[in-house]
Amino acid sequence: MPAASSPGQLEKLLVCTDGSPESQGAINAALDLARTYGSKVYLLQVVAFIPGYELQSPDLLPPPPLNLEVQAAQEAAAQERLEAWQAEAATRGVDLEPRIRTSTSAYHGILEEAEALGPDWIVMGRHGFTGLARLLMGSVTARVIGHSPFNVLVVPQGVTLSFRRIMMASDDSPYSAGAWAAALSLAREMGSALIGVSVAAGDGETKTAMEVVEKLEAAAALQGITLETMVLRGKPDEAIVKAATAKEVDLIVLGSHGRTGLRRLLMGSVAERVIGQAKCPVLVVKRSAA
Repeated sequence: MPAASSPGQLEKLLVCTDGSPESQGAINAALDLARTYGSKVYLLQVVAFIPGYELQSPDLLPPPPLNLEVQAAQEAAAQERLEAWQAEAATRGVDLEPRIRTSTSAYHGILEEAEALGPDWIVMGRHGFTGLARLLMGSVTARVIGHSPFNVLVVPQGVTLSFRRIMMASDDSPYSAGAWAAALSLAREMGSALIGVSVAAGDGETKTAMEVVEKLEAAAALQGITLETMVLRGKPDEAIVKAATAKEVDLIVLGSHGRTGLRRLLMGSVAERVIGQAKCPVLVVKRSAA
């Protein structure tokens, strides 16, 4: 299981596109990151197929619409789009390698490519405001976060990645430690204003939340980083999103389990719920539960 990567170690970025205008924000964000950190970008498009479908009831049904010729045409169109982005990346001084993978579903293909490549971050788009219901029904992005051990940066449609103001949310768990390290590193390298928050779901948790932000403040001071702290109250995902909006945050950094699995994902972790509602990009820093 990979350790959480600090931004200074962003050697490989796996960017996922479906060829839609909505995924362009994720690609542009990755190109900006690559230019800053000298990363290599792997731009992936998955061509989905249903294995064995062409062979079902060949004597009873007409040829199905999905066949090898259609698949080849889809791959050729994807290759053309990816090569256009490769040329664009070159003008920005970024090394981009197109990748096409055929798989049974988009998220399976992304997970397979990530396992083979071992990226520092996976960068994905989010189609507008998905809403919590759509997210928990299992969007591609949510499924990748739930099953992948790699950090995932999610960029909403029409939003530009910026590091002017970063908010990191902590519950003082081991899963928050990697997110805190990533937030500190980003703030230091980008000169960002950094906000550390902890959420008290009830009055009985206020003292603990205050202790958490005090620890964050002390840790930031040791590195010469000024940290604004906030103790939020209420449901964690709603409180984080509300505070991020009020503070005009450009990036939210959260911790999450390693491979959570779809069952846990559908139960709704804080990270996935924040992504479904946030107006800004969200970096989910993964850590093994082991």
